[in-house]
Amino acid sequence: MLFVLGFVLFALGITISIALHECGHMWTAQATGMKVRRYFIGFGPKMFSFRRGETEYGVKWLPLGGFCDIAGMTALDELEPEEVDRAMYRQATWKRLVVMSGGIGMNFLLGFLLIVVLAVGWGLPNLNQPPETTIGEMSCVAPQNPDRTLGACTGPGPAQRAGLQRGDVVTAINGESVDTWEEFQTRTQQQNGPFTYTVDRDGQTLTLEVVPEQAMRYPRDGGPGREVSVVGVGQEFYEPVQYSVLGAIPASAAFTGEMFIRTFQSLAQMPTKVVSLWEAVTGGERDRETPVSVYGASKIGGETAERGYWNAFILILASLNFFLGAFNILPLLPLDGGHIAVVLYEKVRNTIRGWKGLAPGAPVDYLKLLPLTYVAVVVGGAYMLLTLAADIINPIQLFP
Repeated sequence: MLFVLGFVLFALGITISIALHECGHMWTAQATGMKVRRYFIGFGPKMFSFRRGETEYGVKWLPLGGFCDIAGMTALDELEPEEVDRAMYRQATWKRLVVMSGGIGMNFLLGFLLIVVLAVGWGLPNLNQPPETTIGEMSCVAPQNPDRTLGACTGPGPAQRAGLQRGDVVTAINGESVDTWEEFQTRTQQQNGPFTYTVDRDGQTLTLEVVPEQAMRYPRDGGPGREVSVVGVGQEFYEPVQYSVLGAIPASAAFTGEMFIRTFQSLAQMPTKVVSLWEAVTGGERDRETPVSVYGASKIGGETAERGYWNAFILILASLNFFLGAFNILPLLPLDGGHIAVVLYEKVRNTIRGWKGLAPGAPVDYLKLLPLTYVAVVVGGAYMLLTLAADIINPIQLFP
């Protein structure tokens, strides 16, 4: 029941994020004197609508996004006589840039506000987290039951007997480097006998031989268990830091800056993830760093809610808003960044023409940009379908 609630709430959060993105365009357009004809959430047949002032507001049946229809977004738009002077393409450059970046700014603002809520309610992850492969608590190897409960065990575990210490950073297993905790777990479980950890201990490199124990581990979905090698270690991490409302503002700003960096890094890596997504669809292991669809993100939201990790729920929703904002910056039509690129091109072109004593040029002919737009839509659509297929066939498993 909690999973369904979390799934629905996360999907609703995505819908609200998209609705506010379009509000960012609508409000800035109205504030700068442009005419907003329609504001709709969803696509397809109309569910209902109402008119307030000169704008029609409504909801459509397919919850796949939304749109804000501003009169004269391009010179191709058909205009009523009273709309000509308020057409978007006829406005000053700064006004057009404000309107086209309004949705992006709204996503960034919403992400920041969610981080503030996280900082006050649960605390923010410490920015000085140790490397992912840092050893935390160590124990004996407890047997796992089919219902995933752990039995009792006594004495030191394999890691303790090998001489590992809390704070050691594992850099390699049997000479092969490891960078993430997932890699550390996977390679450890695959060992069939004694093996070595290469660790960094206070700047000193050590090689420690470990003799693992075999134990049954069962998946979350209740499938058959499998015997793996276990050494009895946990990952080291620092507890989140909770803030007052006022203290949360600068702390959230700093954390948002870190998330911006990671978001743009993930965006730059998207083309390289095609192979990983295809492997996940065709039966390979799903990389946790691969993108997720709306369905996949909602499923993750349901899983975090099911376990009571509402802080993770909020953090993932905030991350999604940062990603939506960053993705829309890409200078590709029909994204906001594509329209911004057109506006900047017209400004630079007209400035150069002014230096030469020439009149401003005509608005960019969007018909000439249609081939590039179609390519972007087809490639983007194919990527989304591949991501959705991976989320259905081989979803990301946040929890073992």
